[in-house]
Amino acid sequence: MLRTVFERYELKYMLTIEQKERICRAMLPYMELEKYGRTTVRNLYFDTDSYRLIRRSIEKPTYKEKLRIRSYTQATSESTVFVELKKKYEGVVYKRRIPLCEQDAMRWVCREISAPVDTQISREIDYVIDFYGTLKPKVFLSYEREAYEERTGGDFRVTFDENILCRQDDLFLTSPAYGTPLLAKGQVLMELKSAGGIPLWMTALLSRERLYKMPFSKYGTVYQTLIFPKCHSQNPTEKKEISINGCYL
Repeated sequence: MLRTVFERYELKYMLTIEQKERICRAMLPYMELEKYGRTTVRNLYFDTDSYRLIRRSIEKPTYKEKLRIRSYTQATSESTVFVELKKKYEGVVYKRRIPLCEQDAMRWVCREISAPVDTQISREIDYVIDFYGTLKPKVFLSYEREAYEERTGGDFRVTFDENILCRQDDLFLTSPAYGTPLLAKGQVLMELKSAGGIPLWMTALLSRERLYKMPFSKYGTVYQTLIFPKCHSQNPTEKKEISINGCYL
């Protein structure tokens, strides 16, 4: 049965390829590759024309949210994809998602049709769409992911994301994965995901490798490094609503 509700902490670390290899070897007694553990994850992030959702997220408020459609293969119009509402409140990540065929998912979020299903999750997503007004696909993000789960069946997960690519055109999950690299060559993003604490063996491993958690948002990084500089160069004298490091957005 597909999970549709997630509530957990997500801790992020930037690794080298060599660190990833050492961590994977050290994890072997405790973790195993998930059934669909190696895949290319594709995401379409939706936002307003003024990028209101991601600008608010960058401000680091107590509560923030993102809306995206995700697929785990290059989709067709009939492929199953996931409409996902991801919220973060006081450090806890809450994710709600609905599986739909790609065609219905796109038409729903773009407000061409009503929600194909009537559930608590669909009503939450409808509320967000109505609150922000017209939402459009703004960024395509893809990455190669390896996902591991506990051998004992616990809820602790470890994922490694490499080859993170982004683009602002050809915004369709039915298109191939390509775009501008988001990380430097040889960098790997590791995420630890758990509803509770991190296992002691992983804590010891992080200490041994001298790894420290860091804030990292893929969509936020795209906005700050690619979208904002382009918008700012087009309107250099325009002052927007928030600032990053003293630069108004």
